Amino acid sequence: MRRIYLDHAATTPTDPRVVKAMLPYFTKSFGNPSSIHSFGQEGKRAIEEVRDRVANLIGAKSEEIVFTSGGTEADNFALKGVAFANEKKGNHIITTAIEHPAVIEACKFLEKRGFKVTYLPVDRDGLVNPEDVKKAITDKTILISVMHANNEIGTIEPIAEIGKIAQEREIYFHTDAVQTTGHLPIDVDKLNVDLLSISSHKLYGPKGVGALYIRKGTRIISFIHGGEQERWRRASTENVPGIVGFGKAVEIAKEEMDEEGKRLASLRNRLIKGILERIEEVRLNGHPEKRLPNNVNVSVEFVEGESMLLNLDLAGIAVSTGSACSSSTLEPSHVLLAIGLSPVIAHGSLRLTLGRGTEEEDIDQVLEVLPKIIQRLRAMSPLYKKKG
Repeated sequence: MRRIYLDHAATTPTDPRVVKAMLPYFTKSFGNPSSIHSFGQEGKRAIEEVRDRVANLIGAKSEEIVFTSGGTEADNFALKGVAFANEKKGNHIITTAIEHPAVIEACKFLEKRGFKVTYLPVDRDGLVNPEDVKKAITDKTILISVMHANNEIGTIEPIAEIGKIAQEREIYFHTDAVQTTGHLPIDVDKLNVDLLSISSHKLYGPKGVGALYIRKGTRIISFIHGGEQERWRRASTENVPGIVGFGKAVEIAKEEMDEEGKRLASLRNRLIKGILERIEEVRLNGHPEKRLPNNVNVSVEFVEGESMLLNLDLAGIAVSTGSACSSSTLEPSHVLLAIGLSPVIAHGSLRLTLGRGTEEEDIDQVLEVLPKIIQRLRAMSPLYKKKG
């Protein structure tokens, strides 16, 4: 049985070219980058080369890139670092109701410490209205955080417009670009962002490494203390093999992004069209056009998402019911509730995210298998009555 992986928003397989680049830094070039001898300096040079590469990908300066353990740490660093560094100026933060848990939970933490957070609503497609951002600003607002694209429904937000509003009011602006870096063109100046989070394992690099872009002049404090690594901004011996792998993944992504994006968008549209045509009472979640090229999220009435997921897995097809970071909870997705779905409909949702290994035959296999699974599950549901 051919196994089909359609959960690339959760994680991507590490590209073999990335693994090859990493290997020498486990055994041969293993020095601590903080050491001044040749072994250490070899690792330090490798890190700085990657810093240049990541900066180049997003239109930043090398010194504005700080390596982290991943997207979650980058989000926490951005929110907590800016909040505590600027609390004398104000205590108000603006974000959205559909952010990744790394942002939502960081905001809840800050609320317990005296900060006030406004969680902006989104429309039925998951879009934030820039005018709502403008109206929410007060003289105490110190930070705005809006994700570049949603990890569950794939909607791409109007970041440049929101960034311009923040810039005009001299408010720091952060975006979680974990789902977009390496998949969509990014220029931090055009997006008007001061901070931007990246994760390696979302772009075919290794897990456990990522980066935070911090625009020069941004007032921010570290929240991991110890040594002087990363220009005193992030203590801890650098994960050299991981950073090297991250750099190779960035290099590959930059070369292949445009062509791969078009290919995935075509497969995505084929999958969406097939699902909507072959299955009754199903809804596409997220913006129909302003969405990630690889994202398909649908809600199917009268069927639970977990049942569909398990049946698809038995058929060799791996998908998700929402964010991997909240897959252990029985609560409906906060993102789907925010776009107006009822808890019952939200529970009947699937997220299928395509990647480099996805082929046309995989899409056809899903379209062959999924309708039969839904038909079988609906036949067992007391709530479903076949039309006619």
